[in-house]
Amino acid sequence: MNDIVITGLNRRQNILAEIIWNIEEWDQVEIFMSSLPKRDRIDCEGIIEMMRMQLVEAYAEGMGLRNYPEANELITKVKRK
Repeated sequence: MNDIVITGLNRRQNILAEIIWNIEEWDQVEIFMSSLPKRDRIDCEGIIEMMRMQLVEAYAEGMGLRNYPEANELITKVKRK
């Protein structure tokens, strides 16, 4: 699988993304996020969504699903939500 790359993050968001990515358990991510100011929690939620979408993209790429129009259409629909 390819590396997960999220573009367009500012320095603070990049640091938050690195911290989230390196926490192994979801409950620990939630504890971390609950300790942050509201602005940072909102950023973390957006970063996590972007991570999820990049993972979907990476799995689709790795499984060769880019060659199937139905899979591409489904991925595009999920990205819009």
